[in-house]
Amino acid sequence: MKNVAVIGAGTMGNGIAHTFAQSGFRVQLIDVNENALKKGIETITKNLDRMVSKEAITVAQKEETLANITTFTNITEGVEYASLVVEAATENIDLKLKIFKQLDEACPEGTILATNTSSISITQIASVTSRPDHVIGMHFMNPVPIMKLVEIIRGYNTSDAITETIMDLSKTLGKIPVEVNDYPGFVANRILMPMLNESIETLYNGVAGVFEIDTVMKLGMAHPMGPLQLADFIGLDVCLSILNVMYDGFKNPKYAPCPLLVNMVRAGKLGIKSGEGFYDYSESRKAEKIAKQFQ
Repeated sequence: MKNVAVIGAGTMGNGIAHTFAQSGFRVQLIDVNENALKKGIETITKNLDRMVSKEAITVAQKEETLANITTFTNITEGVEYASLVVEAATENIDLKLKIFKQLDEACPEGTILATNTSSISITQIASVTSRPDHVIGMHFMNPVPIMKLVEIIRGYNTSDAITETIMDLSKTLGKIPVEVNDYPGFVANRILMPMLNESIETLYNGVAGVFEIDTVMKLGMAHPMGPLQLADFIGLDVCLSILNVMYDGFKNPKYAPCPLLVNMVRAGKLGIKSGEGFYDYSESRKAEKIAKQFQ
């Protein structure tokens, strides 16, 4: 398994491509948007340069990693020789179902189809393919090249052999895979998102301000980042999407998104990606200073 296709060149996609390429895999990075591909390669290059400056890798290893990545705007061409495809598109069920239908038609019979979804049912995604036993979840954490955890989610029909293959593959990437079952939010977001949502509720109810809430959680609970700052980093639209998936899946009011989160997303206040969320990232110096905390 040396040819891996990655669908989506955004934050997660380019991080996944980087990780596979640095581990010696030939990577086909696919995105319908040529500019997204260009930006994705630029991000990978910057991250590799940072690793070189820290003497974590050599210049030769950087060049080898970049040489392992080929970009495509056409899914069919990009997955032609892939043994594994990792889909990392937007967290939208309709889009993912459309992509997996395409992948099922375009990929060789034995290709494993994985999704980086952080909350959507693997079983539902697999249902639109003719190979549900070969569909699995690989939920990487952000930033992918640094974070060790990968949630391995097996759908209802995912085979033992495919699960074992992906568990072993994750280890070859230097990751620590944890197998979980297919329920909304899996483990990471089932625990994380209610905490973020409760932090937003705390702000919404006027218990304390943004800085105060984040300070309590950082200094009192030893969290490296406050929950509201983390929500900005993840993207408030992504947080809302995941909470909606969990609320729809469980029909439990504890997963219902806070009205403040809903209104902020409607207003386009999405966090770092839009320049404003719970914090203001519009001033270049301020944005750069905050961004460095995540590098």
